[in-house]
Amino acid sequence: MLSKAKAKYVRMSPRKVRLVMELIKGKTVEDANAILSSVNKRAGGPIQKVLNSAFANVNFDRQDKLLEKDVMISKIVAGGGPMLTRYRAATMGRATPIRHRTVHISLELDEVVAPVETKNKKSESK
Repeated sequence: MLSKAKAKYVRMSPRKVRLVMELIKGKTVEDANAILSSVNKRAGGPIQKVLNSAFANVNFDRQDKLLEKDVMISKIVAGGGPMLTRYRAATMGRATPIRHRTVHISLELDEVVAPVETKNKKSESK
């Protein structure tokens, strides 16, 4: 893990944030920024903000600056935060709760690991 960043108490449903998170999980920062800037979901904004914050944390105190294509998203989690509860009038004098959900977004970055090439034994013998 190179760095991590969190956004807490974002006024959005965790379920809606997870829809966008699945699009960028395991991608490089460069690819994830391209996806988040073009996705047509409101959750793209806060996730992109956390991603850019985590990438800034990577290069904060390093002598050798890493590029966006050399860093990938290793872990991204959207956990539910506290709910704001309000009440709305219902029929027959009752009240029904309205739950305004919040989400905590946490993201971890890691270096891209180059795939190791393995030689096929069958092709060597021929």
